[in-house]
Amino acid sequence: MKKEYKDTIQAKGTEIAVLSSGDANDYLSLTDIARYKSDDPAATIQNWMRNRDVIEFLGLWETLNNSEFKPLEFEGFKNHAGSNAFTMSPKKWCEATNAVGIFSKAGRSGGTFAHKDIAFEFASWISAEFKLYMIKDYQRLKSDENSRLALGWNLNRTLAKINYRIHTDAIKDVLIPPELSPQRQGVTYASEADVLNVALFGMTAKEWRDQHPAAVGNIRDAATLQQLIVLSNLESINAELIRQGLPQAERLVRLNASAKQMMHSLLGDTRVDELKKLGQ
Repeated sequence: MKKEYKDTIQAKGTEIAVLSSGDANDYLSLTDIARYKSDDPAATIQNWMRNRDVIEFLGLWETLNNSEFKPLEFEGFKNHAGSNAFTMSPKKWCEATNAVGIFSKAGRSGGTFAHKDIAFEFASWISAEFKLYMIKDYQRLKSDENSRLALGWNLNRTLAKINYRIHTDAIKDVLIPPELSPQRQGVTYASEADVLNVALFGMTAKEWRDQHPAAVGNIRDAATLQQLIVLSNLESINAELIRQGLPQAERLVRLNASAKQMMHSLLGDTRVDELKKLGQ
């Protein structure tokens, strides 16, 4: 489970690591949370996981969020949870059930991490007051992230618009004869814009509008920050391919391949939905 970005939140003087790949599925350090209560966080986490209610909660979370979860193994654990002889650890849980809600991270800054849904449940067991402080600072963190993302999105949207001038100049110089009517010129510009749209988004501007009739703005206004970065690069690439005299069909294939490669570089395996839009 690849988590690329690390940040921290504070709760009653305790620093808690947050791992995120840039989406809503943040993972918080159970090890850090447990340190609020004990000097032996691993034992604290294992004691929490011995409870039948906790096993049922973890199993339900995996059932709702993990198609590869193993329900038979979960049922076995649930039947024995809470008994004096029952023991459970994150490693044992993950290896037996193929769980994804909890994972261990090795290294100096490692420990046990859990999806925020599970981490807040664990924090409730530690202390209701502690959980409230955690939620408050986590909301502060996400608000800061949203502000930074909004700034980055606006900058890249502006960059894409500026680069579009390079794109349209190539179209005008190579693809539009001087005698072509303004109406036909507009069709050519729109056609080339849709080459970029299909290469990146997998659909034309009209197809997107038909699918989102109530949306404000166009397909590019709805793009993610990563898509805008790729779009800006595709505009420059397509301008060069136009000047090289490549036909539109061949340019589309090349642009789509470039878009896939760039999206993989920006997102890795953390946003498969974006890659599916590119025909992955």
